[in-house]
Amino acid sequence: MIAIGSDHGGFELKTHIINHLKEKGLEIKDFGCYDENSVDYPDIAQAVAASITGGECENGILICGTGIGISIAANKINGIRAAHCHDVYSAEMTKRHNNANIICMGGRVVGRELAFMIVDAWLGAEFEGGRHQNRIDKIHALES
Repeated sequence: MIAIGSDHGGFELKTHIINHLKEKGLEIKDFGCYDENSVDYPDIAQAVAASITGGECENGILICGTGIGISIAANKINGIRAAHCHDVYSAEMTKRHNNANIICMGGRVVGRELAFMIVDAWLGAEFEGGRHQNRIDKIHALES
């Protein structure tokens, strides 16, 4: 299952991404927000991250106005590797090399069709392991 969440700045793009993923037959859990009223992105990032570290969801998508704040917040959670991506190549590589379990985008920065390509590239890529796993292990060692 894919966790998804946004603040008010990412609400519209989140709604489009949910529809895109549902059309592909993917199971989604929406952690809010549910309209364009102002919310604090750290709360949404924490909820999505907890669903991943707790095993409820496998991957997550987070969206705020720029994608920056929500990615910073998500990366404060042990076990989360949230990547802020605004292009297809970075999205693919962050899964292949960093095994990112959350991808973050800016609803005021990334257009709908590009967002679909970014999400599809990220979900379609596979972690390569090997030397990349060694690096991820070092990243997780920084958490303690």
